[in-house]
Amino acid sequence: MAIKPTIIQNNMLGLRTTIYKVNDLAKAKEWYASAFLTQAYFDEPFYVGFNIGGYELGLQPDDSPAASKNVESVVSYWGVEDINNTYNRLISIGATENESPYNVGGDLMAATLKDPFGNIIGLIYNPHFKLKE
Repeated sequence: MAIKPTIIQNNMLGLRTTIYKVNDLAKAKEWYASAFLTQAYFDEPFYVGFNIGGYELGLQPDDSPAASKNVESVVSYWGVEDINNTYNRLISIGATENESPYNVGGDLMAATLKDPFGNIIGLIYNPHFKLKE
């Protein structure tokens, strides 16, 4: 008889937080509120937090210039219903193209953009992904 792993056995609960480091926290807070169509629920000088569909998007201050970031070693992908519409909307509010929407197999699509602070934002359309309860 196979045993299903439980949360306690696994110890890995899944993605909780993606943090973007920004050189202007106030401007980044405004930009991300517009990009994700929500307001921050936590707003302090050392951290700004947004709840995006039950996941944490965090902003932390960083004095490094946006152009000096080497950010492609890790990319977090945010699930979207319409990747082309979301991608174009983010471009219209100041993001820049990194990888325009492309097919990654079957009906899955992915794209990446750079926010105005030099961070990579991944977008993914995956109609097969369902959250485990």
